[in-house]
This record gives sequence, structure tokens and C-alpha cells, in this order.
Amino acid sequence: MTGAPLLQAEGLTMRFGGVTAVDAVDLSLGEVELRCLIGPNGAGKSTFFKMLTGQLQPSAGRILFRGRDITGARTHEIARLGVGIKTQVPNVFNGLSVAENVFVAAARTNSAATARRKAAQALERVGMGALAGRIVGQLAHGQRQWVEIAAVLAQDPDLILLDEPAAGMTHEEVVRTSELIREINQVHALIVVEHDMQFIRMIARTVTVFNQGRILIEDDVDRVLSSQAVRDVYLGKQAA
Repeated sequence: MTGAPLLQAEGLTMRFGGVTAVDAVDLSLGEVELRCLIGPNGAGKSTFFKMLTGQLQPSAGRILFRGRDITGARTHEIARLGVGIKTQVPNVFNGLSVAENVFVAAARTNSAATARRKAAQALERVGMGALAGRIVGQLAHGQRQWVEIAAVLAQDPDLILLDEPAAGMTHEEVVRTSELIREINQVHALIVVEHDMQFIRMIARTVTVFNQGRILIEDDVDRVLSSQAVRDVYLGKQAA
């Protein structure tokens, strides 16, 4: 990574009573970088994601976005700074059309005319333009995920945070989502939390592996996925 980081986590820690879910994690992300966060269940990756997005307030440490301290900021405040957030469960309005869902997202920070233009552009980017008039509640799971990604894109964020975007998808939907993420990464930085190793191989360059609340390894995707320590962790063994 060259230049000043887009996002930095410094000593980020989350405690729930006597349990430390995330323990003094440091992470830096560059402009237009794609980073995948992986790890077994309970490793701390989802808790870390929720701290980055303002869903949880850290017990210790801080988060910087373009050098600005956003530790403790609310989710909507973080979004306004240029961070797009997509949670694992699609957060869409089932009774509205595809176009209306994306328009609502774009209209939060744009005039109506600009919002309509940005919504149409975002739907074309995710390949949903032809379904703009469909009611979201009638769509397949993968299509609903793409509508939410379009809603995030319509807000033109610098950084997009995705929590398990391939969860519950068919193989064809997973392939399409991997293509979409690579296309998005040409313009936007992304952090993707995922557990599907096949999907990780499709999209990843640098992978950060969480285990027991800490970073076990951070490296090129091929070296990470061939690591014996990572294999041991996913098999439930104690990593060396």
C-alpha cells in the first residue's frame, strides 16, 4: 500500500463483559484497495466489521477515515463521510420497486433529479436496469442483494463495506457477485467479510485472517489459503 491510508484501525478492541471478542487489532486500507476478512465462526471478524460501521462502539482503540477520527460515530454519520455499508441481511423495502429502493438511497444526499440519475446508473452497473420496475419483495435472494449493492453505489462512497455478500446465493449468483465486486473495485475501496473460500479465491488480493479476536495472518490470497496455520484454524485446531 502506498500513500496515506484511506482507513485505519488502531488497537481496536471490543469487550463483552469478561469476554474480549476483538483484541487490539490494527488494520490499514489504501485507496481503491480490496481487502477480504476471513476466519472461523467466533473469530471476531463480524464484531470488527460492526465497529467499523458504527453498529458497535469499541471498548478501546480508534478508527480513522482519511485521517479523521470516526471512533464512536453513528452508522449514518459514517455513511455521510463516504462509507457505504451493506449488511449480510438485505436491508431493502420489499413493497417498493427496484428503482424506488435505489432512488431512496441516492436521495439522502442528492436532489431528486440527481438521485434519479444516480439510481439509474447504479442499477445499470449491477445489471438490474431491466428489472427497475419490479417489486423487490418478488425478487430472488441474489437479486435482492444486488439491489442493495446498487443502493450503496448510488451514494457514491469511497469505501464500501460488505458483510458476507455471497451468503445464500446459488453458484451462478456467486459468480456474478464476484464479477460485480471486481468491477466496483476499479473505482471504490472495499472490505469484504466472508467465509466462503471459493468466493474469496474469485475476488481477493490481500486477505486478513482473524482468529480468537486477533489477526493470525495478513498476506497475498494464495499464501494465506495455502498456510498450514490457516488450515488448522478452519479445522478447529490450535494454530501454531
